[in-house]
Amino acid sequence: MNEPIDVLPQFTVDNVIFGYDTDQLKILLVKHGEGASVGEWGLPGDWLKSNETLEAAAERILFNRTSIKDIPLNQMHTFSAIDRYPGKRIITTAYYTVINVKSQKIAASDDELDAGWFNIKELPNLIFDHGDILQTGLEKFRHQVRHQPIGINLLPEKFTFFQLQQLYETILDQKFDKPNFRRKMLSQNYLVNCEEQYKAGKHRTATLYRFDSDCYRELINQGFSFNL
Repeated sequence: MNEPIDVLPQFTVDNVIFGYDTDQLKILLVKHGEGASVGEWGLPGDWLKSNETLEAAAERILFNRTSIKDIPLNQMHTFSAIDRYPGKRIITTAYYTVINVKSQKIAASDDELDAGWFNIKELPNLIFDHGDILQTGLEKFRHQVRHQPIGINLLPEKFTFFQLQQLYETILDQKFDKPNFRRKMLSQNYLVNCEEQYKAGKHRTATLYRFDSDCYRELINQGFSFNL
């Protein structure tokens, strides 16, 4: 006969919420106000309630910190190391998403002291295994960017090629050759020339583009390979 399980695990959900801010990729962190991690920074998360799914919990966590709903949240991994939380057996499932930093206000929940955006390259020490969760989320996010279009909620409705390339360079943390990037993007057929010019400087103008929403959605479903 099997030995009885003396301790049942508890379940949480953590969100890796990336934020795009012109030329920086940021992450939303919260400062805990109670428990073993009081005063320390970590990813937004909460206990899984008995009457909700993992997806519903992730959506609730996102809404409580940003007032955003109805945007894709991607489940990335379940973290179940026995010693990931001091003194308790806690298993967490993590989700990731990305939003525009400038268009959203953020707030801490009732049991948190603060919430803030941090440059992905300039982070404070994170609680427990949240550094590993964040790194996993970053890898998953960058993989997604190489196989699905991005930008429809992160760029203005009309944007220049410079803005689009800056978005990709910021998220993927690498530089691209301008002609090759332009050729690659135009080959996907999801950009529409607005036939308008944007004054980029005293003597320079740039063509404005927008996304073809139907083609954009099709590429999300079918995927593509972004290799330069």
